[in-house]
Amino acid sequence: MFTDTDRGQVGIGTLIVFIAMVLVAAIAAGVLINTAGLLQSQAEATGEESSEQVTDRVQVDSVVGTADSGGDEIEGIDVNIRRGAGSGDINVDEITIDAFAAGSSDILVEGDGFETDGDTVLSDTSDRATLEIVFGGSNDLSALDPGEVVSLQIVTAAGGSTFVEKRAPSTLDDDEEVRL
Repeated sequence: MFTDTDRGQVGIGTLIVFIAMVLVAAIAAGVLINTAGLLQSQAEATGEESSEQVTDRVQVDSVVGTADSGGDEIEGIDVNIRRGAGSGDINVDEITIDAFAAGSSDILVEGDGFETDGDTVLSDTSDRATLEIVFGGSNDLSALDPGEVVSLQIVTAAGGSTFVEKRAPSTLDDDEEVRL
């Protein structure tokens, strides 16, 4: 009923099909492993960027305004900042400020809207910098009359954002520095 030649041919055919299935499975497994590795790398990068946007921000210690020589309005403010808790290094030169004061607004960057005094890179919680904003200097912001509000949104290069809103005092003296 069975011949030796038929059995050998069936066995070789089965072996070829088996090897082909193993090769296809190996290639598919390799593609899946590569895809999983790529997705893991993208997920890690996205997670790091999201974390930086939440944690890499500054903390505002104080806002001090300077009255003009007539004591009629605040002509500029100094915003004292430091690195927020849990933040990485923050380059102050890469900060942008979305400012709104006395019915006017502007987006300020270092050298064009505000100047920096102090540390230019906040790498430790003891590091401090002062963002000096002169209203109407190199920006489109109007000076603050007594009782008016200034709103600042300070954004780091990583996208971390800090919002601060301060009101000028109701009375001012000539060339007085006041805490807002």
